[in-house]
Amino acid sequence: MSEVEIITRVENAVGRITLNRPKAIHALNRAMCEAMTQALLSWRDDPAVTSVLIDHAGERGFCAGGDIRMIAESGAGDAVEARAFFLAEYRLNHLMFDYPKPITAVVDGVVMGGGVGISEPADIRVATERTTYAMPETGIGLFPDVGGGWFLPRLPGQTGVWLALTGVRLKAQQTIELGIHTHYVPSEHIGALKADLLTGVSPIEAVGNYDMPIPPGFTFEREGIDRLFAFDTVEEIFDALEADGSDWALTQLATLKTKSPQSLKVSLRQIRTGATLNSFAENMAMEYALGGRIVRTPDFQEGVRAVIVDKDNAPKWSPADLSGVTDATLDALFAPLPDNEKWTPLA
Repeated sequence: MSEVEIITRVENAVGRITLNRPKAIHALNRAMCEAMTQALLSWRDDPAVTSVLIDHAGERGFCAGGDIRMIAESGAGDAVEARAFFLAEYRLNHLMFDYPKPITAVVDGVVMGGGVGISEPADIRVATERTTYAMPETGIGLFPDVGGGWFLPRLPGQTGVWLALTGVRLKAQQTIELGIHTHYVPSEHIGALKADLLTGVSPIEAVGNYDMPIPPGFTFEREGIDRLFAFDTVEEIFDALEADGSDWALTQLATLKTKSPQSLKVSLRQIRTGATLNSFAENMAMEYALGGRIVRTPDFQEGVRAVIVDKDNAPKWSPADLSGVTDATLDALFAPLPDNEKWTPLA
């Protein structure tokens, strides 16, 4: 028998979910999402459970994303399995977002893509000096899903647009500053923090016992981000970066030119649309319709080939430049699904 990929149990009134797929840095598959959902539903109205802790086994990271190979293989065909995964994953994201009991996520190490989706809805999000956060989807022909359309436009200024388009990797200094994570606890104290949580200390009191000022580090180019990423078309962002001409701006431009032109335009529209929505559920419905279509596009197949399968990191995007991605293409990708196919939250 293979190891159980999700370990769930109740310890002293704490419902504990441990990701247990360390060789894959706990990349999520459908069964893992369904197991987490089942546990959260069983605890939701149970008076014996007062809070939830989400952590991971091993030291490589919290969660590196979703099962991209499976999604690509499914997308190359009828995409039925990919859509089933998105349905389960997005329902889990929404369940966590609206959960009536406090959730603490210990994000020690890599947290990307799907890992963001199961940590960002938590009330307490603990980063360590080992935390590396990113939404790198534009580099594989995808878009920052799992709630990115809701969370990213609600970050300070234009930082969410910058994160989504460039896929830049952040450390705890930056994630705490932006509010992506709520507390900084050195990894050497994580064991003690969990012990406190599991012996009845309230989550906010427990994390307060170990929360420390973040170490000095990277300073954001906030003025540049907010000025140069404030446009509603990717072409305008490219032009603004080129016209600015600073080393920082040209570095961002060079990075963007390696990404899928289609993904850049999709991601920007996703974020600008997400900023106007009134509920997380509306955002997840938008992302579900979009995801089921994007995984069938040539760019997603090519991005997974270049980055995940062959690892040559030399994708050949189609269309190859921004001009080839028309408004009509975007309108078709973002079109609402028929009523009988739409994403819905769990009852």
